[in-house]
This record gives sequence, C-alpha cells and structure tokens, in this order.
Amino acid sequence: MGCHLTKGNKKKEEVVLPEPPEPASPDPRLPLTARQKFNIIKSWKGISRAIEPTGVYMFVKLFENNAELINLFTKFNQLRTRDEQAESLELAEHAKTVMNSIDEGIKSMDNVDYFFDILHQIGASHHKIPGFKKEYFWKIEVPFLEAVRLTLDDRYTENMDNIYRITIKFLLETVVEGYEKAEKDKSNENVKNNINSTDGNCSKGINGS
Repeated sequence: MGCHLTKGNKKKEEVVLPEPPEPASPDPRLPLTARQKFNIIKSWKGISRAIEPTGVYMFVKLFENNAELINLFTKFNQLRTRDEQAESLELAEHAKTVMNSIDEGIKSMDNVDYFFDILHQIGASHHKIPGFKKEYFWKIEVPFLEAVRLTLDDRYTENMDNIYRITIKFLLETVVEGYEKAEKDKSNENVKNNINSTDGNCSKGINGS
C-alpha cells in the first residue's frame, strides 16, 4: 500500500498588512485635527528653510497696507519705500525674530502648555511698547498668509490654505490673550499702588493731627 501525496491542495496564505495607525488625538485645546496638525508641521519645514526672506516679505506687505505701523519700529521707521524695507538689515533681523517665534509656536503644538506660555510671553512683551495696541496683532494675519503662499508656491494647496488660516488665527488669539493679561496685571498694580498711596497719606494725616 502506498500513500499518494497531493500537491497544490493548500491555498497560498495571503499576507495582510495592518492598517497604518491613526495620528494621536491632539490636545482638545488645539483647533486642528490630528491630520491637520501633522500636515502643518510637515509643511512648515519648507518655511523654516526660508524663514528670513519669508519674514521680510511679510513685513513689507504689512507696511504696504498699514504704512503708519512702521513708526512703531525705532530701528527702521525711516524706511519709506518697498525697496528700502526689503534691503534693510535691521528689518530683516526683526522679521527673523518674529518668524522664529511663530516657528517655535508651530513646532510646540505637541506641548500645548508650552505653546501657550511662549505666546503669552510674546503678547505681554508688546504691552511695553509705547503706542502699541492689541488690535495691531491682527494686521499681520493677511501678510503672513501671503508670505507663506509665496514661499511654498505650488505646495500651498487649498487644503493647506485652510490649515494655515486656522493656525495663524489661533496663534494671534493666544498672543492677544498674553497682551490682555499683562494689561490687566498692570491695571491691578496701578490700583494697588494708588490704594497704598492713599493709605500712606491718611496715616500721615492722622499722625500729624
């Protein structure tokens, strides 16, 4: 008696690859979905590689539409033409500083507490600038979007435009919160000083009577 071996009876096992994991859910305080956060952090790398020229173009566009704001900048408030502004080393240095702050904010979206801290500090620091108003922060929104679009070129899709609009609005709202907090703290400090001054005058009056 013999055994008959059969070949090909077993079906070849198919290898099923697992689905790629979904991005981790973002902090609920962020106005972006996990995918949107992933996309902007990835897209922002293109801006980081050209951060100074992007910032300079942003400020040139800012002053083009809001010429009076240049008077707030003592280091380059004498620059009146677009060419002068575009070639100014002082303006370039300031533009780079501002863009680095935005850069740090976007890159810190995985740590929202730190994100709020740094942007609140930026807002508070502007409270010390003579003549500055919190409404001025919003003047940078459109120039920022135009500068990002120019730098990214065809990478600036309709989807990325929507994500950048959400992001810059959130950034500016957070900076304004920092400014308002500094404004409130200063007001409270003034009230406290006035009370202390009044109490001191009353004590002198009583002691001198």
